[in-house]
Amino acid sequence: MKIAIASDHAGFDYKTMLTTWLRTAGYEVVDYGTDSSESVDYPDYIRPAAEAVARGDCERGIVLGGSGNGEAMVANRVTGVRCALCWNVESARLGRGHNDANMVSLGQRMMTEETARAIVEAWLEVPFDGGRHARRIEKIDSE
Repeated sequence: MKIAIASDHAGFDYKTMLTTWLRTAGYEVVDYGTDSSESVDYPDYIRPAAEAVARGDCERGIVLGGSGNGEAMVANRVTGVRCALCWNVESARLGRGHNDANMVSLGQRMMTEETARAIVEAWLEVPFDGGRHARRIEKIDSE
């Protein structure tokens, strides 16, 4: 699976950690930046990653910031993206299972590295439940 990843300065450390971890696990990771913890404007990095997911260049995407809020907002402005802001494993499971989230947003200041890895692992492994949820996803994507 090909995964887009991007962060601002406040999510850079976890982006670096997750990129290494995902590549070791056999995923192909496309890094859209940033490349340091120097202050940047997050839309400059998050939007290209979200657009790659929307185009189908990457199957999934991970975005990171201090809280993850702004990153999720930017990603969700791109048609075809359903980015779940996750803070624990259960929110990631529900984001995939019920909402078919093709992107996930994490806040580096909100969780430990271990929690971030567990969230991403759950989000990658849980399938979309379909059923009644498919009808709702169709409504999201039709607007």
